[in-house]
Amino acid sequence: MSIFSKVKQTFALMKEVDLDAIAKISKKIDLPEVMAAVGELDDRQLKGLMKMLKSQGKKGQHKLPPIDGDFYDLALQLTPEQRKIQIKVRNFMEDEIQPIANDFWNRAEFPHHIIPKMAKLNIAGLAYKGYGCPGETFLMEGIMAMELARVDVSLSTFFGVHSGLAMGSIYLCGSEEQKQEWLPKMQRMERIGAFGLTEPEVGSGAAGGLGTTCKQDGDTWILNGNKKWIGNATFADVVIIWARDEDSNQVKGFLVRKETEGFTATKMENKMALRTVQNAEITLDNCRIPESDRLQNANSFKDTAAVLKMTRAAVAWQAVGCARGAYENALKYTKKREQFGRPIASFQLIQNHLVEMLSNLTAMQTLCFRLSELQDQELLTDEHASLAKVFCSMRTRDVVSRAREVMGGNGILLEYNVARFVADAEAIYSYEGTKEINTLIVGRAITGYSAFVS
Repeated sequence: MSIFSKVKQTFALMKEVDLDAIAKISKKIDLPEVMAAVGELDDRQLKGLMKMLKSQGKKGQHKLPPIDGDFYDLALQLTPEQRKIQIKVRNFMEDEIQPIANDFWNRAEFPHHIIPKMAKLNIAGLAYKGYGCPGETFLMEGIMAMELARVDVSLSTFFGVHSGLAMGSIYLCGSEEQKQEWLPKMQRMERIGAFGLTEPEVGSGAAGGLGTTCKQDGDTWILNGNKKWIGNATFADVVIIWARDEDSNQVKGFLVRKETEGFTATKMENKMALRTVQNAEITLDNCRIPESDRLQNANSFKDTAAVLKMTRAAVAWQAVGCARGAYENALKYTKKREQFGRPIASFQLIQNHLVEMLSNLTAMQTLCFRLSELQDQELLTDEHASLAKVFCSMRTRDVVSRAREVMGGNGILLEYNVARFVADAEAIYSYEGTKEINTLIVGRAITGYSAFVS
């Protein structure tokens, strides 16, 4: 549709609207500027505008406010360019992912066909500088995590593992040669990454001693051990494996390519959350890794922790997205669902649940917004990230619970787009540091005493 046709259609619609109202509006705004903006709208956005304009001409119709979880208008703090990125990603998620999310989640399969489409968004490695990465802010990286999780937490997790943990490990700990080899391809999503830290018997205690070991043998390293819960690992081109050096007892990182002899990734079955994510159990049986594939700047667990600190803020934002998706879907439902001849959104107890949900969501959003500002100012600490992870993962649990409650029995059906969020919130609650571990990090910071078991 041409710009002229769009403008012509819009003016035709405006004839149906109260002309006196238009005259009043013209005194407050620049109508030619508005028409120019209309000309830039895509068909989907124009359809929404036309629908809104038509509704204005219907006398006596009860006008309902839009469904928007950004109650404090934090999006207004973004630049116009950043806002365009946000809207682009939101449209992609609603148009491409929303229609298929429940089906792939239910079948516990991954929609590989969306990777090339996702690559066109140009958001992988969003906050990294160089190597083909956009060099945006960490705030925008958080906003992206929220937008992805708002529709599908599984896809957000896939992306967070690839762009955050895997690319982040190379970005922070890799040599210049390793960055040049991997980051441009991973940014274009031509190569997919995974991150192997957690083990069958080592989760929260990773800093205290990994069971997976590495031992240098000339110009190669021999890796042995097992990893568990490794997202993307069944199809990733490279897995970042963290292992304990048998000689120095320090943690080192390795780029393990999927074709490496002795490397096996077996899909984990029967999960109740993040079912679309392809988590794997990994076996490393005398895998020989060349020195050139050892992360050259990863020499202790402190380097591993630096990667986790950088990505933990995005996980807090992911919790915001999960809560926002549940809230917005529940609010939409309550406006349409009628009982006793009225929409249930008009009932006091339902409104109480909705306001409690929005209160939690707004608190989470504002906390994460400030968290990302600190990260962009290079002021982020472990305790900053941990506090956000603790608070947001707890509040998300409450939001999704209330979302399911206002929907009654329908809340447990996938087709109503809340049940997935209820289940996926449980995974967010545990990964990237449990509530208890992150609580102790914050507790140590505010009291000066470490309560960790040594």
